[in-house]
Amino acid sequence: MTKTQHKSPRSQLINNVYECVQIALGILLASVGLKAFLLPNGFLDGGVTGIAILLNSQFDINISLVLIVLSIPFLILAYFTMSTHMVFKSLLGIVSLAVFIHFENFEVVTSDKLLTSIFGGLFLGLGIGITIKNGAVLDGSEILGIFLNRHFGISIGKVTLLFNFVLFAITAIIASKEKAMYSILAFLVTAKITDLTIEGFENFIGVMIVSKKYDQIKEGITTKLGSGMTVFNGVHGYGNQGKRQDFEVIHTIINRIEIGKINKIIDQIDSDAFVIEYDVNHIKGGILRRYLSKKKQINLFKKVS
Repeated sequence: MTKTQHKSPRSQLINNVYECVQIALGILLASVGLKAFLLPNGFLDGGVTGIAILLNSQFDINISLVLIVLSIPFLILAYFTMSTHMVFKSLLGIVSLAVFIHFENFEVVTSDKLLTSIFGGLFLGLGIGITIKNGAVLDGSEILGIFLNRHFGISIGKVTLLFNFVLFAITAIIASKEKAMYSILAFLVTAKITDLTIEGFENFIGVMIVSKKYDQIKEGITTKLGSGMTVFNGVHGYGNQGKRQDFEVIHTIINRIEIGKINKIIDQIDSDAFVIEYDVNHIKGGILRRYLSKKKQINLFKKVS
């Protein structure tokens, strides 16, 4: 008998309960950021929540009601482009946040504008990031961010930041330039913390190396960094040294903090090596996250050699 790839009903139930607990935690953290920091000091959030806050400040319209109504078009987008399960969790998350904002009153932590921007953005970013990681959103505009992230690889924080440019510009015109600037600072913190929560604190870089001394560079990377790699066979190459044939191209993924080490290794072996560095948005599997032991380094080098 072959093993089934589907989760058992019990494990699926446990997973759903875990996701709901995480989403509830995200809603709580976002509520703390809004009610204990941003709203009492008159600062805006971004997205639909920011629009709701701005309308409330100008026309005294209920924030929670506007938050739900303005999120509907984005939930419709999610219905046609994402899973029904995600739409349901997002609807539940948005409504829960609206209810929390309406009824819950946290004690105001500080009136200092800088601390409000930083810590309000911190709590809000943590809440949004945890919620998105568990398949839901707390603001309708985040659905647009997820959609563009999945289809074009643009980070959710950057999408929402661009979305809010007009909102903060309007705030500066009709409300206060100072309030708009502090709100932008809060949202920059929110966007960065959201990305860190979703993608993790490790930042990886891809490195491709073309060199005549590829064997020595492979050994140096394997033994000194303990990092895995993929080696491609190059057929033809053209550069300042003329035409080349039958060479190897080394490709490896390293943590950003290791970039200085790998460049030092390459320069010591071949200062004329052609090196390309680029950001890596997502990795899965492999040996990257558990750097090799000395024994594994030797065995790996024997294989790639």
